[in-house]
Amino acid sequence: MRNFAGKHILSVSQFSRTQLDQIFEVADRMLPYARRQRVTRVLEGAILNNMFFEPSTRTRISFGCAFNLLGGQVRETTGLKTSSLSKGESLYDTAKVISGYSDVIVMRHPMEGSVGQFAKASRVPVVNAGDGSNEHPSQALLDLYTMSKELARFDAKLDGVKVAMIGDLAHGRTVHSLSRLLSLYKNVQFTFVAPPELAMPVEIVEYLIEKGHDVRETASMEEGVHDVDIVYQTRIQEERFSSKEAADKFRGAYRLNHFVYSQFCQPTTVIMHPLPRDSRMEANELDNDLNEHPNLAIFRQTDNGILVRMALFALILGVEDQIENTAREVNWFTGRRFEK
Repeated sequence: MRNFAGKHILSVSQFSRTQLDQIFEVADRMLPYARRQRVTRVLEGAILNNMFFEPSTRTRISFGCAFNLLGGQVRETTGLKTSSLSKGESLYDTAKVISGYSDVIVMRHPMEGSVGQFAKASRVPVVNAGDGSNEHPSQALLDLYTMSKELARFDAKLDGVKVAMIGDLAHGRTVHSLSRLLSLYKNVQFTFVAPPELAMPVEIVEYLIEKGHDVRETASMEEGVHDVDIVYQTRIQEERFSSKEAADKFRGAYRLNHFVYSQFCQPTTVIMHPLPRDSRMEANELDNDLNEHPNLAIFRQTDNGILVRMALFALILGVEDQIENTAREVNWFTGRRFEK
């Protein structure tokens, strides 16, 4: 899939390492537009339909902003109750109708495989923004892009990286997709930190081992974060449990704070989280006392999400070589500060 034009983005299994390099090269070129230093109208007249049938803040808004920053327009459907799916309409019929109104569709749905099912009936490209606990390819792409940028600060690369993934690894679609993308690199050391009930799915662990990577599993936070380059913290996916009480059993079990970091992590260990982080007292998985830490990359992650999603739209709609054609300087004051 060297040529992305007209293609669906449904799974990280679609990508080769060469394709990742292509996406990231285009993402780098989006920086002046994402930072509002320049404006491009390369997608003027194009329409994105954002269809989110599960709650979302960052993913939904960043996809919309990314499309707007390229000059396109955005229409949104949020929640099952606001769509005809609540009246019994099938995904097939919905796809046929909405794709007639759109140039590209971004979709999130609570059922595994639903976005792929929708895409089969769609007449335009579909991007998977999360299908249950299955996959979240664009999040994995922005996470990998962030890892590359963060490691470069310490003259390190993704080949040979040591990554600790912590928390609800059973239900966390972000860690499922990210693990598979990281497997495209050489000699990656994975440390999965979770209680047995929330361990990384066996099929993913076996897949990584088959690819020749070092995989370690532990229930110990202290053991897991020792001597790693990146700590990737996740929240308890309460919406995937049978009840709040079932989720509460694990809430707050793995808390990363300044004390834990200073005692067990390396001084250069990068801290990442797909967000939202659960900052409630009983959870507090990523403590506010790390907010000013220079290695906390969570807000650089969200900024990078715009770059990567702009790149995906440009590639899917085949305009990656036309971005500069309509570019100009902004004509308003922008005082935005971006994470460094």
